[in-house]
Amino acid sequence: YLTNLIVSTCSTMILRQALFLFLCLWAGHLFSQHTLSGYIYDESTGESLISASIYVNQANKGTVSNVYGFYSYTSEEEVKTDLTVSYIGYQDKVISFDFSRDSSINIYLTPSVELTEIEIIAEREVDSPENVQMSQIVVPIAQIKTSPALLGEVDVIKTLQLLPGVQSGAEGFSGLYVRGGSPDQNLIMLDGVPLYNVSHLFGIFSVFNADALKNVRLIKGGFPAEFGGRLSSVVDIRMKEGNLKKIEGEGSIGLISSKLTLQGPLIKDKTSFLVSGRRTYVDLIANPFIKNSGENVEDFNLFFHDINAKLQHIINDRHKLYLSGYFGVDRFGIGIDEEDFASTNSLGWNNTIGSFRWNWKISDKLFSNTSLNYSQYDLNIFSGFTDRDVNSGNDDAAFSAAYVSGIEDITWKTDVDYVLNPQHYIKFGASATRHRYSPGALALDFEAEQFQLDTLLGTSDQQSLEYYAYVQDEISFGKLKANVGLHFSGFIIESTNYTSLQPRLSLRYLVNDDLSIKASYAQMSQFVNLLTTESLSLPFDLWVPSTERIEPQRSWQVAAGVSQKLGSHLNLSIEGFYKELDNVLSFEEGASFLLRLDGDWQDQVTQGRGETYGLEVLLQKKQGDLTGWLGYTWAKNNRQFDEINFGRPFPFRYDRRHDLSLVLSYKLNDRISLSGNWSFGTGNAITVPEFLVPTEVFPNFNGNFLFNDVPAINEKNNFRLSNFHRLDLGVSFRKKTKWGERTWVIGLYNAYSHSNPFYAFINRTTEVDGFGRESVRRSLNEVSILPVIPSVSYNFKF
Repeated sequence: YLTNLIVSTCSTMILRQALFLFLCLWAGHLFSQHTLSGYIYDESTGESLISASIYVNQANKGTVSNVYGFYSYTSEEEVKTDLTVSYIGYQDKVISFDFSRDSSINIYLTPSVELTEIEIIAEREVDSPENVQMSQIVVPIAQIKTSPALLGEVDVIKTLQLLPGVQSGAEGFSGLYVRGGSPDQNLIMLDGVPLYNVSHLFGIFSVFNADALKNVRLIKGGFPAEFGGRLSSVVDIRMKEGNLKKIEGEGSIGLISSKLTLQGPLIKDKTSFLVSGRRTYVDLIANPFIKNSGENVEDFNLFFHDINAKLQHIINDRHKLYLSGYFGVDRFGIGIDEEDFASTNSLGWNNTIGSFRWNWKISDKLFSNTSLNYSQYDLNIFSGFTDRDVNSGNDDAAFSAAYVSGIEDITWKTDVDYVLNPQHYIKFGASATRHRYSPGALALDFEAEQFQLDTLLGTSDQQSLEYYAYVQDEISFGKLKANVGLHFSGFIIESTNYTSLQPRLSLRYLVNDDLSIKASYAQMSQFVNLLTTESLSLPFDLWVPSTERIEPQRSWQVAAGVSQKLGSHLNLSIEGFYKELDNVLSFEEGASFLLRLDGDWQDQVTQGRGETYGLEVLLQKKQGDLTGWLGYTWAKNNRQFDEINFGRPFPFRYDRRHDLSLVLSYKLNDRISLSGNWSFGTGNAITVPEFLVPTEVFPNFNGNFLFNDVPAINEKNNFRLSNFHRLDLGVSFRKKTKWGERTWVIGLYNAYSHSNPFYAFINRTTEVDGFGRESVRRSLNEVSILPVIPSVSYNFKF
């Protein structure tokens, strides 16, 4: 059924491209010379290595392994040559090879004992001059683990927030706003499966457990054709595959949470497993104190827990199978039980994803990955009370309201890598996703003497089909390298069928070994949307589809920059970008997700356009005892809607003119390491009434007359909160033990306790003058919620 729908909607252009690609494949096999291919692994664990380099010394050419560790190199003129295989943090390996025949060799690299962990993490951070992909940063897990963390909980998303072009929505929260985009415009994937909510505890932590991860890649622009469906960024996070050699474990015990990860072989060198779990225990600590406080609190819940799991099975050198999953739960609730009154209030959300993946090495040049994926996000809000009329003997009065919403995906996806020769690295693929939306339903139940109400309000569930096909080729022309691609996508909902053809282009000109000039252009389309208020990205924001009335969001982005090595220790990259967005969504003035549930959510939203542009600078030191980076962003970010702000453009709430971050790590000796982050940002834009309109005059109890004033707004987001800045510090004490390694980590979040504004409110006070006349004085007050917060955690490996 899905195949027929896809075929029926693909244009003649796409079919012609597929035919042309097939002819290229056939011709490539017919005329190619001999090829060396295989996988690159970590010798100690059997983990595949992503983006390891294979360099042919005599030809001055090479290739890299893909995200599954597969590599392929086809000779052109050389017969017998030496190949150097390298990966940061591992010892180089030189292989002598005779290209008189096709061969398949798996290469195992040994972790380097000469490079310290701090040196490894810095070098992987660099967007190197040789790489054609711009606006991309690979963030090593080791760097994430050494950064100071709020309450000792290591967080992937908070590390990304320290990079140029990326910011958080609010102090201490794990939202991502990339180059002027909103949270729903980020394609965040775990093992290739999209996650629709990446927050725990209302956004204080993210869902990613660093102990279960091996690679994090952020793309802010110049998107390769293989990615689509979002406008602002791609966050591609890969889980570990499990140690094929021996059983390993690691974990930590912190102030509010603990975690444990186990991995190892089920069949040595053949089948492996990985299981990782976390749980907070704020509720377990607080419950005894709350119940004994005399406040009649019957129950209190505030926790999250999550589990990452993965199985790997190597059938042979050509076929591998993987089964991976993630399950996360968040709960917040409080129950009160008094003699004449009882109430229960709760908020919870679940994330569930699963992926079955099949790697097939079709030939020495051709590699495919086919996966069947599942993703589900559910939100549940409940509020209820019982009023006990103990004196009259009448029946109790009871009321409850339950709100539910969510989104569910089932996806088939196939990607193919075809390494024609060192000058052409071709990728193509296709995918189809069935989305199922529950935009929100409110169940009301009220029962009292001689009266009963039981009803359901809200929008019915909807389904849609999203599909895409793409082709891209990374082409080399001497010093010039280009990634040229085309992404075709479509979206079917009821009788509406949207299609989009999106060209992609990235260019890199290598001026010399240390300096390159880069440029990119990309168009993107987005068919799923997040209805959100501008305050916080909290879990009760709603996922909804494009419809006949709500057109898909679209964007185009152009970027240009330079990448320069400054000696052997520093790398400098400078990028400028410009992006336009069309059909972005916003609630109409005064609307929210809980209003007008008896109608259609489409009646509460409006669509407009956005414009964002800026300059990003990243200076990084990559070797030595002191490592880290300095990042700076200057940007402007505007929105415009016909129904908002009288149709005039206004700054987006997260328009931030200046953003500065300094991230440093210092290895004091083999046992002690220091780390620190300092960040600064322009205050967020908010809307503040500019004047008051008197609407009525009436006497108060003293006989004086007061005006009933209504605040009036001339411009949306006309005021900025105070500037944000914060210093985080950390120190690690590491020691080798007989059973493995233990590390004590002590941290200070917001070390000098600066009061960064979280939100603002208007305070009203009544003043009386000497004649007894009363007046109301209004002032804007900023509220900060995160002072200096110390933390300590105990980490261990065995």
